[in-house]
Amino acid sequence: MRVRVDYLRIEKKLHSSQPEAINVTDHTVPTAPTKQETDRDDTSTRAKSLAPLRQLLAFLWPHKGRLIAAGTALIFTASAQLTLGYGVRILIDEGFSGADASGLYKAVSFILIIGVAMAIGSMTRFYLVSWLGERVSADLRSAVFNNLVHLQPSYFETNHSGEIMSRLTTDTTLLQTLIGSSVSLAARNALTLTGALILMVITNLQLSLVILVAVPVTLIPILIFGRRVRKLSNKSQQSIAEVGSHAGEIFQSIKVVQSFNREIAEKTGFAHDVERAFVIARSRVWQRALLTGFAIFLLMGGMISMMWSGGIDVIEGRMTGGELGAFVFYAVMVGTAFATLAEVWGDLQRAAGAAERLMELLQESSTIPDVGSNPVASGQRLHFDAVQFFYPSRPDVPALNGFNLTIHPGESVALVGPSGAGKSTVFELVLRFYDPARGAIEFGGTDLRALSLAAWRQKIALVPQQPALFSGDIFYNIAYGVDSPTQASVETAAKMAHAHDFIAALPDGYRSDLGAQGVRLSGGQRQRLALARAILVNPELLLLDEATSALDTESEWHVQQALTEIMQERTTIIIAHRLSTVMNADKIVVMNEGQVVDSGRHEDLLTRCDLYQRLANRQFQSGTEAGVTTSTS
Repeated sequence: MRVRVDYLRIEKKLHSSQPEAINVTDHTVPTAPTKQETDRDDTSTRAKSLAPLRQLLAFLWPHKGRLIAAGTALIFTASAQLTLGYGVRILIDEGFSGADASGLYKAVSFILIIGVAMAIGSMTRFYLVSWLGERVSADLRSAVFNNLVHLQPSYFETNHSGEIMSRLTTDTTLLQTLIGSSVSLAARNALTLTGALILMVITNLQLSLVILVAVPVTLIPILIFGRRVRKLSNKSQQSIAEVGSHAGEIFQSIKVVQSFNREIAEKTGFAHDVERAFVIARSRVWQRALLTGFAIFLLMGGMISMMWSGGIDVIEGRMTGGELGAFVFYAVMVGTAFATLAEVWGDLQRAAGAAERLMELLQESSTIPDVGSNPVASGQRLHFDAVQFFYPSRPDVPALNGFNLTIHPGESVALVGPSGAGKSTVFELVLRFYDPARGAIEFGGTDLRALSLAAWRQKIALVPQQPALFSGDIFYNIAYGVDSPTQASVETAAKMAHAHDFIAALPDGYRSDLGAQGVRLSGGQRQRLALARAILVNPELLLLDEATSALDTESEWHVQQALTEIMQERTTIIIAHRLSTVMNADKIVVMNEGQVVDSGRHEDLLTRCDLYQRLANRQFQSGTEAGVTTSTS
């Protein structure tokens, strides 16, 4: 029985509580948004508010116990700080004006006790909020990474890895600073501001009115400059991400840069990017400076007016010097709190931009739905049924068009054809990096979209033309696809891949560090490690983007020997670049413009397929095994 999947109806089914049968209809692969559309979306979502920060509550709530404890310590510290005003009052009225030192002793003892209480409260608050900042930052990084690692590969083709890394590092650090410092400062100063205003009103209503008039006036620069700061913060973070992306790209291709003597040009280009980031950052800092300066100026104007009026009241006997001292203390607290809040507001605006960028990554979802639940059988045929596919970047040009192919269990199939024929696209669809726009790919009569994505990929091993190795040792790279590898199994796989001898010759053997992307090994050695990784997985379906096309003769011999062993009793699909590989395959599939032109054995195709004859003749005429094609289609 053949089971096919309607991709669009599956997505609807996820949002519906009604059970629905899974059927087959054609669907269209969504195209990537244009830059203009992306810019419009960014503009519309970047509202001039702190709304993105609310989404951080989901990361704070699991640690509500520490959050409550930190809030309690913060309230305790703010209350103790406010009580210092009373200490100032008795210090002036009783300590400085008393006949003996008893009043001074009382005032100093009171202030000392409050100081100790503030020290304990501040220590507790600092530890708890810093812990929360680090914990939320770590949880957010993990959540974003956990989401990104499941996105379809095409996402990373349209989004620079440097920018993504900037969001994972720079933006999360901004949020760590926000939660571990800025929010605490904002809350503490908001409490002291409120408490100080209340105590000011209780101490002297007339003088309080002067300060209360100055407070709303101070909000004007906060609102005006705060919006500008947030807008510039978004631009600043974007420019920093571009700088990181540029640098990462250059360092990754440093050999090409140096071989073409492009160091000076790259330094000039990087300096331009850095300068642009600096100009944006300078504008942001200037707006924050104006925000802080105007707020302090307006508050100081109010305080000077208050001190003049209060001084007259003391001279005329309407209030004591201690009351004026306490009032001035509260007024200084109000001014300091407002200045801090004005500065923290800029931090909040900047952090809101960082939160917005991170939440965009967190809310990204894969265009490859993993909703299949059918079991993945073994020893089944792989069938392409009238498959049509368009890459999102080329929605009008089919990469595969009416593609039909059946591959039987244990069969080795070589795909040949000119560049752009669609050979690599076959691999992309088999691995479900993309889904067909029309038609279906079936394994044992079941549409791949009806199978669990993880269970399906577990049956496959890919050996790309350019092997991907990770920073770490050889053991880690060979065992990458296995959960609990043993030393013996890794060594067995390496021996089958003809890699054990050169590994054993290294100073640290299987624990030898490879450097970034295996830079310390030759091309042939890297390729044999990739083969060993595939062997250890023991796949049922092996995908080979033939790795011998760029190797020297000796390395090619070792890889060919390893391929001969690994291909036995496995279904193998090969993108063929060498005539020797083509001739050894069970079936050769000739492709052109996304379609199957012909298929069969080497001898048969030479007599009946013009395209295959041309591809083969080019090799015979060159006198070498130079590659049938070097397609990256």
